[in-house]
Amino acid sequence: MELGLATFADLASGISPAQRMRDLMEEAELADQLGLDVFAIGEHHRPDFLVSSPAVVLAAVAVKTERIRLSSAVTVLSSDDPVRVFQDFAEVDLLSGGRAEIMAGRGSFIESFPLFGYDLDDYDELYAEKLELLLELRERTHVTWSGRHRAPLDHAGVWPRPLQQRLPVWVAVGGSPQSVIRAGTLGLPLTLAIIGGQPARFAPLVELYRDAAKQAGHEPSQTKLAINTHGFVAASAAEADGAFAAPYLAMMNRIGRERGWPPSGQREYEALRAPDGALAVGSPEQVAAKILFEHDLFAHDRYIAQMSVGAVQHRDVLRSMELFGTQVAPLVREELARRGGGRQDTPVPPAPSGAAAR
Repeated sequence: MELGLATFADLASGISPAQRMRDLMEEAELADQLGLDVFAIGEHHRPDFLVSSPAVVLAAVAVKTERIRLSSAVTVLSSDDPVRVFQDFAEVDLLSGGRAEIMAGRGSFIESFPLFGYDLDDYDELYAEKLELLLELRERTHVTWSGRHRAPLDHAGVWPRPLQQRLPVWVAVGGSPQSVIRAGTLGLPLTLAIIGGQPARFAPLVELYRDAAKQAGHEPSQTKLAINTHGFVAASAAEADGAFAAPYLAMMNRIGRERGWPPSGQREYEALRAPDGALAVGSPEQVAAKILFEHDLFAHDRYIAQMSVGAVQHRDVLRSMELFGTQVAPLVREELARRGGGRQDTPVPPAPSGAAAR
């Protein structure tokens, strides 16, 4: 299983955008040095997040790193131009020596739609149409295509071409059955973001995805699965909570007020950090156990942790990354190698609960 990191480069701490960008470069370089498999950067168009153009930042990361794969997390394809997205990521691919990926989603916020002149009533149709064009662009240099929301292309040449023969495109979803069926039907790898509740409740969506792919005649090798959760590692659970809990809750409540979610506090946090909850937070052993617990549920191919959440201090994020790369990753990889990389009938022992987990 591949192990990686994602970030939205939150500005909630009051840090300047210039300093946050320097910190982001440091995080990406460290992830590469630690031997992690993927580093992903999200797109937002809000004052509380740094990055509006992941491809621009990933291009900078490309020349500072050597081996780690570079992805958006996500590219809000519905409000972008697929031709420009393809060109931008082809450039990143060339700069990085063939390490670029596109994680295409509909976006968890809506600010980009009015910003670029799109109607939210066309939310799903925009995504379906633009994904179709993006996939067409990666298959051939000259494209003839027409749709409702973009000017048609008549044998139009699109350059540059990426170094990789087929630029990887993942579909990123937050829990929509329609979206996972679309990914499976198209035979595209799927990234499933689990940001709350119990991971087990997402298992039917994974089955739906794999069933759709099978019915469409796609090989299992085409339908890779990534799981993305919030995560944080420290020497002990208490240290992890001390660095992560308050900024995490502040971020979730900030977003929750916009969306009408009920407020979250310590009780909700403890439930999420429990062995069957969505948060991968604690000691290296606890975080490894959580990842392996999820692998029992999903048999996924990639796990991505989002650590730089809210106002978590940069120094704490770097330390969490170090522990993730040097202690969590070996534990996970060794256990999966022992199992042969597959799903097990005997569940992994969960992270300690009760007082030991606190």
